[in-house]
Amino acid sequence: MITHDILNILACPLCKGELSANLNEQILYCHTCKRSFPVIEGIPVMMVDKMTPLAT
Repeated sequence: MITHDILNILACPLCKGELSANLNEQILYCHTCKRSFPVIEGIPVMMVDKMTPLAT
């Protein structure tokens, strides 16, 4: 499970921006570069090839 402590440590691998979590949808998202990263079984997958652009 992603806690606030873990979320404070993580950063976007592209822009190093702050991440927000939507645990209902199981994603972490970066508002700076408009990308999201999946959370699979409670583990954030921060690989650039797994990211998706946010809908605008």
